[in-house]
Amino acid sequence: MAPPLLILRDIHLTFGGTPLLTGADLSVSEGERLCLVGRNGSGKSTLLKIAAGLVEADKGERFFQPGRTIRYLPQEPDLSAYATTLDYVNEGLAPGDDPYRGQYLLDVLGLTGKEDPKALSGGEARRAALARTLAPEPDILLLDEPTNHLDLPAIEWLEAELKSLKSAMVIISHDRRFLENLSRATIWIDRGQSRRMDRSFAHFEEWRDQVLEQEEIDQQKLAAKIKREEHWMTYGVTARRKRNMRRVRELADLRKQYRDHRGPQGTAKLAATDAEASGKLVIEAKSISKTFGERTVVGEFSTRIQRGDRVGFVGANGAGKTTLLKMLTGELEPDTGTVRLGTNLEMVTLDQKRENLDPNDTLSSVLTGGRGDTVVIGEETKHVIGYMKDFLFSPEQARTPVGVLSGGERARLMLARALANKSNLMVLDEPTNDLDLETLDLLQELLADYPGTALIVSHDRDFLDRVATSVIVSEGNGKWQEYAGGYSDMLAQRGEGVTARKTEKAEKQAALKRKDGLAGEKPAVAKPTAKTKLSFTQQHLLKSLPKTIEDIEKKLAKLQGEMNDPALYSKNPDKFAKLSAEITKLTDEKDAAEEQWLELEMLKEEMEG
Repeated sequence: MAPPLLILRDIHLTFGGTPLLTGADLSVSEGERLCLVGRNGSGKSTLLKIAAGLVEADKGERFFQPGRTIRYLPQEPDLSAYATTLDYVNEGLAPGDDPYRGQYLLDVLGLTGKEDPKALSGGEARRAALARTLAPEPDILLLDEPTNHLDLPAIEWLEAELKSLKSAMVIISHDRRFLENLSRATIWIDRGQSRRMDRSFAHFEEWRDQVLEQEEIDQQKLAAKIKREEHWMTYGVTARRKRNMRRVRELADLRKQYRDHRGPQGTAKLAATDAEASGKLVIEAKSISKTFGERTVVGEFSTRIQRGDRVGFVGANGAGKTTLLKMLTGELEPDTGTVRLGTNLEMVTLDQKRENLDPNDTLSSVLTGGRGDTVVIGEETKHVIGYMKDFLFSPEQARTPVGVLSGGERARLMLARALANKSNLMVLDEPTNDLDLETLDLLQELLADYPGTALIVSHDRDFLDRVATSVIVSEGNGKWQEYAGGYSDMLAQRGEGVTARKTEKAEKQAALKRKDGLAGEKPAVAKPTAKTKLSFTQQHLLKSLPKTIEDIEKKLAKLQGEMNDPALYSKNPDKFAKLSAEITKLTDEKDAAEEQWLELEMLKEEMEG
């Protein structure tokens, strides 16, 4: 049997006085596919960096076979030293590697290779890093959250691409289905140490529960043994002094072992704050449509959503999921058709981008709204420290700025804030991002028991299978179809997944861009999913339009405040007429800017898809 390519043995690492890894091991053999799992903050990413040689352990051994190649995909890549994304990707190639593979991967992932790294979004930088990591086809791939910022077609493409490689892999991901489809062995990082199961992630939860159950039994046995020894110390017959002293030392060791035992980390306590029940009918849409320019995003779609339904929305980036959701919730007017909202609706929204979190705000202030040290949960109040503990935050984190929280911690913070509000209608945009598996389980249980209605946009196939009562899928050309059940039920009924639309969409988008003069030559690699990027002018508009819209809204609010004077018309009819005309003009400008921004955003998302 060939020796392992990579070995980590007895790895110890301490951050800020707190032990993170206390004896973790990792062994990677040729062609192995391992998944690395554990709670947020357990040290998974750190262990992967040690494996990549980027972080040095305080103690332990790292061995990597000479002459072999290893590539690491970070969560936050740094491209600042490169002129273009293609330069960044090609710099990772070694002599003898395919010089064209980097460009091919960039095209597939929606980049041209000519982008200025300084102008990239976080998602674009991650895609470039993924291309750089995969291009050399190394002996070992170390992938930290490779599905981040990818939509369903791209995730399923990545699965197929990784399956086709001969590289050994170590994968960290919160996407259950992705891990189930790729892994053959599982490494569990728990309380600083590692455990290995030579089976795929599909068997992890059953194995984990067995391990924790046996650990609890062992602790009970240890407690009983200590009790017997203490009884002997008090009432036992005195024997030779030497033997007595030995048993005293053994008892001290047993007590220390029991005292030093670290139990498993607690689980978050997720509970939604219920509002009064809504009417039985929540949303009824009849033949609604929305068109941007010549593109129909939603065409003649009808649905009826009732109290208790949990509806998933599935489609590639740019398919129009957000547009459809906004029309259904009354935020955006359809061009044709009608939307009727039910009675007594109280809606809460969880935004995947977490843009409304001020990085300088503290965790406590976010939860309390800056009002004292209590959190208002429905009609009740709770001390902020107690509420923080429900979501696995320590009291010491109360004054921690949001900007230094990890992705998982920010995800839990958004959940905590959203669930404190009364609601009978939840709108969840990628709620599974950065949540560990245990918190995902609790979110699924919460939605299963939630008496209200949930609308869920997600690329997580397993999550949709577990919670959705129906799935609304983009069929292309503005057509949307609703299927009963979760994602797998949709596949069974439809006969194909979201990826089946990629080629058709790419060809139509390319034709649209050529017609509008937005693109010149076709991509260098003739790949159906390859797409060009927005022009510089389009990128500038995409970034500047939200500020333009915000400025218009401020002007409108000021003018509307003046118009609210009931005596204005009688006192100054000329001013009333002038204000009315200005409001009409600004409203038209705002509508035009919003439509232009939405069209550019959808075009960008579809290119990335």
